[in-house]
Amino acid sequence: MMPFAPAVLFTLSRRLYAVIAGIVLLVLVVGGLVIFHGPNDFAGAPERQFFIKRGESFAQIVDSLEAQGIIRDRTMFRLVARVYGGTDRLQIGKYRFVSGMSNAEIYLSLREGRGNQLVKVSIPEGSRPRLQARLFARAIGIDSSRFVNLVYDPETTRDFGIEAESLEGYLLPETYSLYWGMDEKELIQMQVREFRKFFSDSLVQRAKDLGWTVHQAVTFASIVEGEAVMDAERPTIAAVYHNRLRKGMRLEADPTIQYLFDGGPRRVLYADLRMDSPYNTYKYAGLPPGPVNNPGKASMLASLYPAAHSYLYFVANGNGGHWFSQTYAEHMQNVRRYRHERARQWREAKNASGG
Repeated sequence: MMPFAPAVLFTLSRRLYAVIAGIVLLVLVVGGLVIFHGPNDFAGAPERQFFIKRGESFAQIVDSLEAQGIIRDRTMFRLVARVYGGTDRLQIGKYRFVSGMSNAEIYLSLREGRGNQLVKVSIPEGSRPRLQARLFARAIGIDSSRFVNLVYDPETTRDFGIEAESLEGYLLPETYSLYWGMDEKELIQMQVREFRKFFSDSLVQRAKDLGWTVHQAVTFASIVEGEAVMDAERPTIAAVYHNRLRKGMRLEADPTIQYLFDGGPRRVLYADLRMDSPYNTYKYAGLPPGPVNNPGKASMLASLYPAAHSYLYFVANGNGGHWFSQTYAEHMQNVRRYRHERARQWREAKNASGG
């Protein structure tokens, strides 16, 4: 048998190399498709939530993705990240991933913030900054201490164009749609922006008509907020304080005393009324230096547009509302009614509990 000629051997070698190269290329293509676009199946769950916290490294994020079963293999995910642009561009937030998403889809979602879910946070009227900080921290993972420090930082207050010592009063209570882990200063700026949007030029002018600055109007509204429970009573309560100011009477507003308590709201005692502070409206006439909480829209409107009446006093009626009176003698009668009502409720509660 004749040996293969060199030309024949060369042709066979070329064909063999082509076959091998084709197989290698096919493996690379298939492998690439699997690595980049193969589905990540979430065992036992159609979807999963995932959080990226501020300051987390890429390695920590990948570890969490793998530990929670969102990606199959961290090495493959790292390769996808390098090909698509790096490991330092992921956005903090709260994400929702659906079973079957590929490494490429997951990475691009984290890089571009796609699927970053908005979280609704409701802030109650009259809430102090520390309570707001706790609510935001619980809902979107902010640093509550930094939030409070920024609120009471005069430099931050000036940066936002507020003529006051702090932002107390200007953190508008509202239901906000927020991103998880957003910056505290950005969050505060959003609240102040919402305040400015509400306290429009027409309300600024109304405050001027009453002889107030915006700061004084907000301070007054915070007192109304601290007293009112029922929306229908806000204009009536506001008018009581307007009447007292006009007559030169002290406001004698319990919310200004509550503001001085370190441990939060509690029952006001007679001894508390003797505390020496410019916020003590039992001791000093006129408005206190600043807001004692963050009033809501209804209290601000009631303060600027109070009811028309001649009441000078009010006391709780034990059922969420108040009794109003024009004279001190009538007021003391209502105080006795309140004490009688409170005693009756206490007896009923005791009897109901079998005590």
